[in-house]
Amino acid sequence: MAVDSMNVVFLDRETISPQTVLRPLSFPHQLAVHGRSTGEQVAQRIARADIVISNKVPLDRAALDQAPRLKMIAVAATGTDMIDLAACADRNITVSNIRGYAENTVPEHVFALIFALRRSIVAYRESVKAGRWQDARQFCYFDYPIRDLAGSTLGIIGHGVLGRAVARIARALSINVLFAARKGDDAPTAPYTQFEQVLRQSDIITLHCPLNAQTRNIIDDSEFERMSRKPLLINTARGGLVNEQALARALRDGLISGAGVDVTQPEPPDSQHPLMRLLDLPNFILTPHVAWASDEAVQALADQLMDNIEAFYQGSPRNIVSHDKTAAP
Repeated sequence: MAVDSMNVVFLDRETISPQTVLRPLSFPHQLAVHGRSTGEQVAQRIARADIVISNKVPLDRAALDQAPRLKMIAVAATGTDMIDLAACADRNITVSNIRGYAENTVPEHVFALIFALRRSIVAYRESVKAGRWQDARQFCYFDYPIRDLAGSTLGIIGHGVLGRAVARIARALSINVLFAARKGDDAPTAPYTQFEQVLRQSDIITLHCPLNAQTRNIIDDSEFERMSRKPLLINTARGGLVNEQALARALRDGLISGAGVDVTQPEPPDSQHPLMRLLDLPNFILTPHVAWASDEAVQALADQLMDNIEAFYQGSPRNIVSHDKTAAP
């Protein structure tokens, strides 16, 4: 590029684990690294930036308008719902995200939640800590349900890299797999099954779609009411995909048999968040958005992040996110 040096600003380095190595950029640049950035700090911090790196810090039109030099936003994640993509398109700002890095870590976390919930692992562990085994006065006890996975049906909302990776593991465990079509598609073709049919037939439902206008609250009260088999619900994608108040009602009313959640809206949730108030339930597990965060995956993310920036500098940007991108569930 026709510049002597690029100003690169990383707004939230603390969202990448400290043991992860960020490979130095090969071109002349000045790098300003901030552990975290509040909304009030963003405009000032990016004012002279040519390239901004952000994982979860929102970048809206007002902030972008204060950054006349900005040419690229390198998102240190797959999701881009915190970026005003329309404003970026108006300003000719290239947005690149990370793809394919979590093909192992997220599906493994999904199945860790599924196994724990189907076999009531957490509930039994807590009961042992409370002395229940001694109180039982025999070699075992049957306080919580234990269900095999073989022969059950898994409904997957999202047919991208992660959804397909989850399906591969499921089939290896003799689980039947259904991929949900878009809502309202009454005549889907293979490999999709009608959305409402997936809700009715699944013993477990897992979400692997992006958060956008079409998918926000894709699971709400009416969807929980259609879940006739009282499935487990697993969400490792985005908090906004599920109406969290509706999830709390469904779990307490027995419309679903359990839930494993790795994402909330907002993050972190405050102590009065509806999901925080479910932590007393034996069939609910909440983890702090770490499904993506194996050491191997985070290092792959960091390497791809640097590759994206290098490609942009060389005039061949990659992993470009368009403002009109509306991926199907």
